[in-house]
Amino acid sequence: MSDPSMTTTGTMTSTRSLSYIALFAAVIAVFGLIPKIDLPFGVPITLQSLGIMLVGCLLGPKRAFYTIGLFLVAVALGLPLLSGGRGGIGVFVAPSAGFLLGWWVGAVVCGLCMRQFMRRMPDAKGKSLLIAAFLSSVIGGILAMYLFGILGLMLAAHLTLVQASLAVLAFIPGDLVKCVICAVLVQSVVRGMPAWRLDRD
Repeated sequence: MSDPSMTTTGTMTSTRSLSYIALFAAVIAVFGLIPKIDLPFGVPITLQSLGIMLVGCLLGPKRAFYTIGLFLVAVALGLPLLSGGRGGIGVFVAPSAGFLLGWWVGAVVCGLCMRQFMRRMPDAKGKSLLIAAFLSSVIGGILAMYLFGILGLMLAAHLTLVQASLAVLAFIPGDLVKCVICAVLVQSVVRGMPAWRLDRD
């Protein structure tokens, strides 16, 4: 016979996971409503990729996968959730479509990296936690994301690898700033909610 307490615990865990997935998908959508920020060197940045980094670092790879999937399904259904009020199937065939797939992969990679960092240093706090979250954000939120973004530009806009790479190069400083912000926010969550698990699957 199955243990009723185990069934109840499993149901609570599933409900909590669904709540986190819906909450963080909404956070990404809210970040898309924030107007672009013009950096001093003339390059505008939006905050939605910060949401991708946070999803990966805080929820882990599995929940990150479902969160970004939920968000992209909502976009595909026509909800104007992307920065600038964009939505619909058309955004998935635009030159920037590679970045949307990159968001999905990048969030999972962030989660995988964060999980490995935290399992190697389970008592990480302060500076070590900041470094772990920053590195996870760089690897998933920049390297993985830009890989798919560049490939998307090459296919959709018929650019060479060099041309596509140069086209996105100017946005990297802004994304590095977002990596720092992500690390600070992750540390703040851990301080405010000590039971929050950063090594989750």
